[in-house]
Amino acid sequence: IAMAATRNVMRAVRVFEFGGPEVLKLQSDVLIPDPKENQVLIKVLACGVNPVETYIRSGNYARKPALPYTPGSDVAGVVEGVGEHVTAFKKGDRVFTLGTISGGYADYAVAAANSVFPLSDKLDFRQGAAIGIPYFTAYRALFQKGHAKAGESVLVHGASGGVGIATCQIARACGLKVLGTAGTEEGMNTVLRNGAHQAFNHREANYIDKIKEYTGMKGVDIIIEMLSNVNLATDLQLLSCAGRVMVVGSRGPIEINPRDTMTKESSIIGVSLFLATEEERHECATALLDGIEAGWLKPVVGSEYPLEKVAKAHEDIIQSSGARGKMVLLP
Repeated sequence: IAMAATRNVMRAVRVFEFGGPEVLKLQSDVLIPDPKENQVLIKVLACGVNPVETYIRSGNYARKPALPYTPGSDVAGVVEGVGEHVTAFKKGDRVFTLGTISGGYADYAVAAANSVFPLSDKLDFRQGAAIGIPYFTAYRALFQKGHAKAGESVLVHGASGGVGIATCQIARACGLKVLGTAGTEEGMNTVLRNGAHQAFNHREANYIDKIKEYTGMKGVDIIIEMLSNVNLATDLQLLSCAGRVMVVGSRGPIEINPRDTMTKESSIIGVSLFLATEEERHECATALLDGIEAGWLKPVVGSEYPLEKVAKAHEDIIQSSGARGKMVLLP
């Protein structure tokens, strides 16, 4: 009887109070969630770690989940069960999701069926966990908000992380001229291997001059910006006429001169995947699933951590000297 009683519990990371990485508590007696109507229960084989999860955990983010909660949205795994009215998936299917309802840092997670997608045999589960937020964000920033067109140039600022690599791959496949920055030699090589025509080291004192030299008088059409609080003022100097900076990430305030937007009629546009409509998410998914089939969408997996080391993962994603692909947790 004791055995039967333990079968419906799992390990999951729980947050009982907002704060530093130490508030992430791994518990082994959390109830496995039941998939309700239009939901899918996934046995989690890998879960992506995103910087936004550290901001939410700290309590300094616009969206605050009700406590306690389990972080994590990008999971890949196998369908364990489905709720009523779910016909697209069945037990045993390989899937990835864009967002869980119950939290992804766990052995099992439920997700809305319309945010779950089939995972091609071409990718492993760790790669599956690297698709969700990075690739959907990159596609949204480039096309839905940035209105990128083939032939335009794009500078990916911080191109060696999850969103950066996704942006380079998508932009290259869609016919853009791709420039990327990274903070290490290894990062720059990763960027070049994943679609960038040219890479720059953003730790070099004169790297902005090198970008200006490379782009000539014209400047770049689009900048995908992961660290706006550091780079936004300089980004405005690098844009072409009618150029646009897509703000994908920021860790604080920055002072800019609005006149810099007037001289080129440039735009600063915020990007939030959470505001995407059902139709926009569907458009992203269609493009990305096509990319997997065509072979150009190949997530690069970086550091891997067991669930026990979740606090270390949260430290490293913010403190690390240079990103190299997508960080994942392996339950």
